[in-house]
Amino acid sequence: MESGLSLNDEIRLKWSQVMVFLENRFDKKPDLNAILFLIGIRELGELPEKKFTKEEKTYLMHMANCKLFSYSGYYRMNGHDKKGWPLWENIKPLPNLTLIEQEHVLRQHIIEYFEKEEIILFTI
Repeated sequence: MESGLSLNDEIRLKWSQVMVFLENRFDKKPDLNAILFLIGIRELGELPEKKFTKEEKTYLMHMANCKLFSYSGYYRMNGHDKKGWPLWENIKPLPNLTLIEQEHVLRQHIIEYFEKEEIILFTI
């Protein structure tokens, strides 16, 4: 960190940039589930001709979680199903975290996703 900020301050600042970016893009402030849904759609790589079913929406969010937790080595992509949807494999047990800790880790990985996918060029 060249900025002199603590890691928590850097995460807070980058998270606020993610939120501003998404709010400007969609004209409303998304919650964590909406962000996971958007990442899932992006990972799918296409929009269907029809609306997503409830099960598909749930799986899109699962795909996003898998993608995000792949950064920590918990998941890896294991091909695609017959519809072309990514399949993920859990390769090591997820840590037993409190809800607050889970949200913190997800935020860190969402920031990492936006950086790695070059969606946002963070300024800190």
